[in-house]
Amino acid sequence: MDKTFKPAEVEDSLYKQWEEMGLFESRIVEGKTPFTIILPPPNANADLHLGHAMYVYEDVMIRYRHLQGDEVLWLPGADHAGFETQFVFEKHLAKQGKSRFDYDRETLYQMIWEFVHENRGKMENQLRKLGFALDWSKAKFTLDEDIVTIVKETFQKLFTEGLVYRENRLVNYCTHCGTGFSDLEVKHVERVDPLYYLKYGPFVLATVRPETKFGDTAVAVNPKDKRYQKWIGKEIDVEGLLGTFKIKVIGDDAIDPEFGTGVAKVTPAHDFNDYDMAKRHNLEFKTIIDKTGRMTELAGPYKGLKILKAREQVTDAMQKKGLIEKVDTEYLHTVATCYKCARVLEPLLMPQWYVKVRPLADKALEAIEKKEVVFTNERFEKSAVQWLTNFHDWNISRQTVWGIQIPAYRCQKSDVGGQKLKTENGRLNTDWFVSAEKPEKCQICGECEFEQDADTFDTWFSSSQWPFATLQSFGKDMFEKFYPTSVMETGYDILPWWVCRMLMMGLYRTKKVPFKTVYLHGLIRVRGQKMSKSKGNVINPLDMIERYGADALRAALVFEVGDGTDLGISEDKIRGMRNFMNKIWNVGRFLEMNSSSSHPERVEGSSEALPRVTGSLTSALPAGRQGRDNLQKEFVKVEAEFHQNMKGYKFSAAFGLVYEFLWHRFADFYIEELKEELRNGNIEVHDSLTGVYLESLKLLHPFIPFVTDEVHKKFTNKFILEK
Repeated sequence: MDKTFKPAEVEDSLYKQWEEMGLFESRIVEGKTPFTIILPPPNANADLHLGHAMYVYEDVMIRYRHLQGDEVLWLPGADHAGFETQFVFEKHLAKQGKSRFDYDRETLYQMIWEFVHENRGKMENQLRKLGFALDWSKAKFTLDEDIVTIVKETFQKLFTEGLVYRENRLVNYCTHCGTGFSDLEVKHVERVDPLYYLKYGPFVLATVRPETKFGDTAVAVNPKDKRYQKWIGKEIDVEGLLGTFKIKVIGDDAIDPEFGTGVAKVTPAHDFNDYDMAKRHNLEFKTIIDKTGRMTELAGPYKGLKILKAREQVTDAMQKKGLIEKVDTEYLHTVATCYKCARVLEPLLMPQWYVKVRPLADKALEAIEKKEVVFTNERFEKSAVQWLTNFHDWNISRQTVWGIQIPAYRCQKSDVGGQKLKTENGRLNTDWFVSAEKPEKCQICGECEFEQDADTFDTWFSSSQWPFATLQSFGKDMFEKFYPTSVMETGYDILPWWVCRMLMMGLYRTKKVPFKTVYLHGLIRVRGQKMSKSKGNVINPLDMIERYGADALRAALVFEVGDGTDLGISEDKIRGMRNFMNKIWNVGRFLEMNSSSSHPERVEGSSEALPRVTGSLTSALPAGRQGRDNLQKEFVKVEAEFHQNMKGYKFSAAFGLVYEFLWHRFADFYIEELKEELRNGNIEVHDSLTGVYLESLKLLHPFIPFVTDEVHKKFTNKFILEK
C-alpha cells in the first residue's frame, strides 16, 4: 500500500469498476427479499448542491442491504423541473437579448429540451462522484414517454371519477414569470409599506392598495361591531377618481374590528379574503389588473400602468381631491412573493384545473393510522397528519411551456349542454373532455376542431406519481417485485409538497402505499445559517470532493447528526473526517507491512496465512491470548449494536460507534497493546487484528465506500459488495 491514501487517484477508477462489474444492477431473484429506494430526482439541468449530497443516507441503506443479502434496487432519475428549468432557460435567453415571447410553443419547448439534455449527463456524473450505488441501467426522466403516458392516465382517471375539475378561481400569479402557483409554493415575507386611510363615503378605511379601488364591489364591517351595524345592507355613495359610485355595505365575520377603522373595502378579483367574502355574499368580480401586471380599462386613465406606478398616481390624485385622511408610512405586514424572482405575487382570477384533495388525503390518513406507512420520526408523522387534514384542493395548472401539457380538450361548439360531465362536488366541467391519448375527434360533439389546454401540469403533480410510474414503466414483474418501495428518504422541508402527495396518488392508482417507511433528514446549516449565495456561505460538494475526497464529505454529513434535525457542516468538519480516512488507510498499511506475505518466515506452523473474512467472526478469531479475546468480545458487542442502530434508522449512531471503535479502541489501544506480538511474528495475533479490521471495513463501507473498498481489495482482491 502507498504511504498515503489519495482519493483523487482512486475514486473515479473504483466507481468505474463497480459499474463495469454490475455491482449495483438489480434483478428479479426468487427467494430474495426486495429492498427498493426511488431516488428523489434532482433537476436534470442543474449542478448538484450540498443538499443532494444528503442522498448519502439512501446510499447507506442501499449498501447495507446489499451486505445483508437483499435484492436491492436504487433507481435513479432526473426531474424536468418545469417552472424552475424554464426560469433558468429564460435567464439564458435574456443574456442573448431574447425572451420566451420571441418563440412559438413548439420551438421554445425543443430549445429547452436540448438545453436540459446537454446538462443532464453532467448532473449524473456528479452523483457518481459521490459514490452512489445507483442502478444506472434503469435511469428514468420525468418526461420519458412511458412516464408521461402514466401521468396523463392518472389525470384522465381523476377527471372521469369527478376528482379533478376546472374552475375560475383566484390564483397566486407572478406577472414576471408568467405562471400561477399553488398555495404551498408561495413565499410569505414581512415588509413595510404605507397604509393609506381612504375616505369612503361616511367611512374611513385602511388599505395598502388604493389602486385596486376600481375593482371594489362592497364595503365590509364585522356584524358584531356596534359602530357600523346600522349600515349593514345599505348602499353608500363613494366619491372616486372616476366620479361618485354606489356600493353596498356587508357584514362578515372575516373583518377584524381592530384593524384600521374596522371597515374594509372588498376587491373580490384581487384579494383572497375578499374572494371568499364575495362568494358568501354573491358579489360582482371586477378584474382591474391583467396578467402582465398592468391596469385594465376599468381603471380609466390609469389603464396600462404597472401596479406600483398606478398606486403612485392614484394616491397623488386622491390626495389632491382630499380623499386620503392620513398615511401610516411604517405599516409592517406579510406579502406573498414568488419563490424564484422574489416579486410580489398578484391574486388573479383564472380558470385552472384542481384536484379534489379530500378523498385522496383521507385515504393517506387512514394508511398512516393503520401503520401501512411508518415514519421513523414521530414528529414528522404528526406533521404529515396535520397537512393531510388541512390540505386545500390542489391547483395543478401552470402557465409554462416546459412540462407535460395537460391532456384536456375544449369542444368549440356551444350546444353541448347535454354532454357536460357533472363531478361529485356538483361542479360542471363544461365543454371539456380528457384523453390520455391524442384524440382523433371531439369526444363531446364529435365534429368540431377541439382545442387543447395550453397549460402544463404542476411538476409536483407528475412527481407525486414517481414511485409507481417508474416501476410500472419496466413492466408488471418489476412492479410487483419492488413495489411498494421500502423507504422514501428526503428532506423534511418537502413533506407536504411531495411526500404527502405521493401517499395520496400512490394509494389512488395502486391501492397500496408507495413506500413502507419514511425517513426524513434535516437541512444543512453553515455556522447555524441556511446556505445562500448572498451570505457567501455556500459549500460546493464537488470542491470538497476534490479537496478531501468523497468519503470525507459523506462522513461529515452523517457524523454526530441528530435524527431528523438540521445539521451543521463546515470545511473543518470535512477535514476532520478526511483525517479518519487517513487513519483507516494507515491501519491497513501497518497490518499489510506486518503480514505473512511481507514476512514469509512468520507463516511456519500456521494453518492460515490470511484471516478468514466470511462467516462468523467468532470462529475466525483464534482463542488464546487475553488481548485477542478482549478484542473479539468487544468487537462482537460493537457489531451487534451497529446492526441494531442500522435497523432502527439511527445511522449517525451506527457510524459513530464504529468510528470510535476503529480509531480509539482498535488503533490506539489494541494495536498498541499487541504491537510487540506482531513484531515477534505471532501470526495468530496478526490474523485476529486483520480479521477485525476487515470486518470493521464492511461495517463502515455503506458510509465511506471508496477507502473501505480500496483497502479491502488490497487484502482480499475482492470488492466488499462482490457476491
